Amino acid sequence: MRICTLLLATVAFAQQRAPIGIPHLNLGEGPWVFDTAEQHKIRASVVARGLSHPWSVAFLPSGDMLVTERAGRLRIIRQGKLDSQPVAGVPKVHAIRNAGLFDIALHPKFSENKLIYFTYTKPGENGQSATALGRGRLNGAEITEVRELFVGEWTTLVGGSRIAFARDGTIFMTTGATSTNAAQDPNSDYGKVLRFNDDGSIPSDNPFVGKSGHKPEVYTIGHRDQLGLAIHPDTGAVFSNENGPNGGDELNLILPGRNYGWPIFSFGRGYDGARLSEMPLKEGIEAPLVVWLPSIAPSGMVFYSGEKFPAWKSNVFIGGMRRGEIPGTGRLERVVFNGKMEELRRESLLTELGQRIRDVRQGPDGLLYVLTEEEDGALLRIEPVQ
Repeated sequence: MRICTLLLATVAFAQQRAPIGIPHLNLGEGPWVFDTAEQHKIRASVVARGLSHPWSVAFLPSGDMLVTERAGRLRIIRQGKLDSQPVAGVPKVHAIRNAGLFDIALHPKFSENKLIYFTYTKPGENGQSATALGRGRLNGAEITEVRELFVGEWTTLVGGSRIAFARDGTIFMTTGATSTNAAQDPNSDYGKVLRFNDDGSIPSDNPFVGKSGHKPEVYTIGHRDQLGLAIHPDTGAVFSNENGPNGGDELNLILPGRNYGWPIFSFGRGYDGARLSEMPLKEGIEAPLVVWLPSIAPSGMVFYSGEKFPAWKSNVFIGGMRRGEIPGTGRLERVVFNGKMEELRRESLLTELGQRIRDVRQGPDGLLYVLTEEEDGALLRIEPVQ
């Protein structure tokens, strides 16, 4: 009887245990002033709010901003106000869990051709979907001449995607593969960095062009879920970040034909706490530049190159969704490198706001802009306090 009583008490205690995480904080009106390690006083203020799970922001030459929402809407912020009507012409997306409409980028000659590029989850049959790259011409509040430039194979994998134009005009695209061995399969488009010409064709110097059993669009293999991609403004080098499972988030220098290890090699653990691999690296596997233990769930990123924050020149800024698997601990992460891209130090910013950070971009004005990943998401502007 006593044992039964103890068991019942244990069950009751477990049922009463508070859920893991910090209570969600609603974003206030702001602005907020923070001190930081090197730039010191900065101000964060709300540019626009009312965005539903925004994913990416792009700046138009007019000063307006395009923002994607994961559910499949493209929004415009005009003169600091969110237009109530979404941009028409976006293809239908498969919006489930973390799938939907992802990244957006302007063609390098957008002022002449008005072309925009976007990645999204294309819906299929029987619960399958595919990660796709689309292109269209922005015509006021509508996208016209929409084309599918690339569609991956049909899959049940769900992962995000980023795109970025390189200096040579080619476009890099990330895909995810959180489970299965697709990331190591060179004949699968998932768990990869892909590379295309701006019309969707395959560059002749891609590393696996003409190689049997390898898809020609594949540039690198062995990635998990890559939610950040950036071109270094000084060197033109390509960098991506990826989410580990339970720790082991990475920032990688992307080099043609290289293998980044997932799912065979990882610094992370399973969600049950067990190590995923006895050794995180071996010969032939590219080592990450930065590893996060515990994880920060990295997302959009940018290398700062402006003049408004001189102490932050060449620092990388990465959105963080949560730290150490604890909900309510989103942040903006800053990493400082030396001239050889070796890590010197890192700092977490905006932690007091308690917001999941989905994207960070440098604006034409040299300031930083941040998207919060919330049902009532916001675009924030970060500027120095004079």
